[in-house]
Amino acid sequence: MQRIWISGYRGYELGTFGDKDPKITVIKYAIKQRLTNLLEEGQLDWVITGANLGVEQWSAEVALELRQDYNLRLAVMLPYLDFGSRWSENNQLKLQNLKNQADFWSATSKGPYQGGRQFREYQQFMFQHTDRALLVYDPEYPGKSKYDYEMIEKYLEKRDDYQLDLVDYYDLEQAARDYEENQGEW
Repeated sequence: MQRIWISGYRGYELGTFGDKDPKITVIKYAIKQRLTNLLEEGQLDWVITGANLGVEQWSAEVALELRQDYNLRLAVMLPYLDFGSRWSENNQLKLQNLKNQADFWSATSKGPYQGGRQFREYQQFMFQHTDRALLVYDPEYPGKSKYDYEMIEKYLEKRDDYQLDLVDYYDLEQAARDYEENQGEW
């Protein structure tokens, strides 16, 4: 069984506004290309992601779309039980819809938010339950995903059987060109 952890920038870090922002289309296209390649090579069974607004939710949406054509499962993992409870009603609804459509969802900490320890435990859970990671992240432009990136880099020093795939800004520019070429005008 092959399981991938997907994370990356939050929507506000990328300056995306609204679900129809063309940047989201390009990011989802790039994620879909990477996942499709893994699926066609028989190297992917599960997408495991968090529920942060941005790359994590977009990757879950891509996994749900790919699930129609491939034997792919989706797990949405939260760092604590009341994750997202302070979001707007619309964003809470998006989170609930993802949880309802996922094959599995849970929280790595069964209590409410208590501190940074819960995020470290979440990262450890993700390492223990995945075989590789895909980050939509560029180290030259740090954001909140910097913590996941740095933790994965440290983890890779100890294990040679774990892989990290980065989708950086160059990759996103290429994905935008490919999308335009394959899909026509935006």
